[in-house]
Amino acid sequence: MKALRSLIASPEGLAGFIILAALAAVALAAPYVFPADPLSIAGGPLIPPFSDMAFPLGTDRLGRDVLAGLAHGTRASLAVGLAAALTAISLGTIIGTLAGFASGLIDEALMRVTDAFQIVPSFLMALALVSTIGTSMPIVVIAIALGAWADPARLTRAQVLSIRESDYVASARTIGMHPLEIAFRQILPNALPPVLALAAIIVAAAVLTEAALSFLGLGDPNIVTWGSMIAEGRNVIRSAPFLSIIPGLGLLTLVLGVYLLGEGINLALARGNKGGDE
Repeated sequence: MKALRSLIASPEGLAGFIILAALAAVALAAPYVFPADPLSIAGGPLIPPFSDMAFPLGTDRLGRDVLAGLAHGTRASLAVGLAAALTAISLGTIIGTLAGFASGLIDEALMRVTDAFQIVPSFLMALALVSTIGTSMPIVVIAIALGAWADPARLTRAQVLSIRESDYVASARTIGMHPLEIAFRQILPNALPPVLALAAIIVAAAVLTEAALSFLGLGDPNIVTWGSMIAEGRNVIRSAPFLSIIPGLGLLTLVLGVYLLGEGINLALARGNKGGDE
């Protein structure tokens, strides 16, 4: 609760929290409010928004409910963003902790692998993996995470290098604690807060990457996503622009909420560091 109060103390953090909480509520309510398959035909094609109360946001070319697709697309976008960020940060912190604590040849080898992943644009890596391996949602999450773990790894390594000579680490060595236990139980928890600030950036990038892959037809065809909805509306952009505008606004809202929440996290960490210095 203290961390939450610190987060929402800033206008940015409060706004981001409200936006993401609202989107999370929509995602959780989607299967109950719209229990039917959002890919199924629900009415006539290309019904304009607000012209039929049965379809408040209209229908697409095949007669699918845009509002139902938007709600279920929220679930997909949030799930991909959170899963990709969790995977990337978990992998990055493990590799960064090992590299920073072990040093020597292990550090050099792990950092060269990190460099190899970092020089390849994350979207191109995701595009290559998905087009080669498959378009299921787990593959999309793994592909996005593989393009995003290098930055958390480097930041974790830098934090571990600055912490590993601390007095409490020396005390842990003195009492015979196992090196891996020192690294992951003593050092990593103190190195983690700055790394978690990257989570907002990774979530936003993951959401945009998934939308781009779906727009290119490389998303999971069995799941409604905002990217696939934008791609569907592309074919009738002149006659029915709302088909692309509505999911585009949803995508913009989610990324904006993540960005504002990330700013709130950074401000909370800065206040915490300032309070610690005082």
